[in-house]
Amino acid sequence: MNPSPLSRRRFLLGAASLTSVPLLTSCVGSGSGGGGGGEVSSTITLQSSVQDAGPKAALEQLVAAYAGVGAPVTMNSVATEQFRAQLSTYLSSATPPDVLTWYAGSVANSYAAEGLLLDVSDLWTGDGACAGFSDALRSLSTSADGQAIFVPTSYYWWSIFYKRSAFEKWGIEPPTTWDGFIALCDELKGRGVHPLTNGIGTTPWMASGWFDYLNLRINGAQYHRALLAGERSFTDPEVAAVMEQYARLIPYFHPNQTSWDSQQAVTPMVNDEAAMYLVGAFAMQYFPADQRDDLDFFSVPTIDPSVPSAEEAPTDGYFAAAASDNPDGAKALMSYLASPEVQAQYIAKLAEAGSGSLPTSPDVDTSGFAPVVQKGIELLNSTQELTQFFNRDSSDALQTTADAALTRFLADPTDVPGQLQAWQTAAQQVFSS
Repeated sequence: MNPSPLSRRRFLLGAASLTSVPLLTSCVGSGSGGGGGGEVSSTITLQSSVQDAGPKAALEQLVAAYAGVGAPVTMNSVATEQFRAQLSTYLSSATPPDVLTWYAGSVANSYAAEGLLLDVSDLWTGDGACAGFSDALRSLSTSADGQAIFVPTSYYWWSIFYKRSAFEKWGIEPPTTWDGFIALCDELKGRGVHPLTNGIGTTPWMASGWFDYLNLRINGAQYHRALLAGERSFTDPEVAAVMEQYARLIPYFHPNQTSWDSQQAVTPMVNDEAAMYLVGAFAMQYFPADQRDDLDFFSVPTIDPSVPSAEEAPTDGYFAAAASDNPDGAKALMSYLASPEVQAQYIAKLAEAGSGSLPTSPDVDTSGFAPVVQKGIELLNSTQELTQFFNRDSSDALQTTADAALTRFLADPTDVPGQLQAWQTAAQQVFSS
């Protein structure tokens, strides 16, 4: 299917036009010396992994416009995978970029542990650009030693999406408990409706969505992060408990999930052949334009009330190199990019490209946002913990082990202990490499 992109009018409040001025480009580096040594450069270097045409153009224009209110910025854009491979080199260079795009989570924390990221705690206090951000975002952006090392500027939410018209036709309501969710799946299946859809064919990482949420609901965000960091084992009884609940869901998935990717998986929902889809807000763009206003969602219900609430919210933003020649300039640029005015412009441009991204600043005017988007903002602002998604909270290499393990499990859940042992063996190879 080829859905038309989400419109700016429908999805987000219109924002001011982006100022277009020439953009400087050059090689990585911002002067001689590191960590404040040598002459401070007046030009700030931004290393960017943003490659999608709309977001890239928006960021280029915003960064170029910064020259009118701050220092000139040299922006270097490289392919995402190249950026990922060279990130360690960028940060450990004697002349690193001052500011880098990336995302919150384990990668940022690991570089902070090596002393490679600039402490930006002052941006989170007093009149700092991030001072009013949610506690969950603050926690997500803080290193193990208590330093703020990240400035989040956009994120999106995961939830169980459904069509209001379909629920009304079937005479059902979104469940509020886990037992109620299972009962609803049973009812739908008995009526010939596939309760759940998913697309794990060429996008096998989609199977991790349910694993993440079940782990968050049963064991909590702290355990989840520890597991994905190699501090706990996939053979733990806590993980077995997750798989026990996951196994309950298998009969409810559309049998074609192994043939579809994440986009194709919306097809049975479009046709009212399937009822619900645990997916990120990015999937809204996959629905026909005349069905997007019909979309709604509910969070994966609580399983253990004693476990703090947590939501998956992949979060993008910026960190700065500890060895930057211009730390004050780096923090000034990040403050600008985190400001509500600039976030509003950037998010509006993302919406034109079909993104479901949300602003992290509570001061962005959201009154014109679509109701479903406002609900997404409320969800993320009210939760106690934010996680990122399996690969962002671990690594792409560990994601590959999850893809293999969960694909095997969904095909045959009869030997969970053996499958978890195989998963742990593969995970150990990743952590030891």
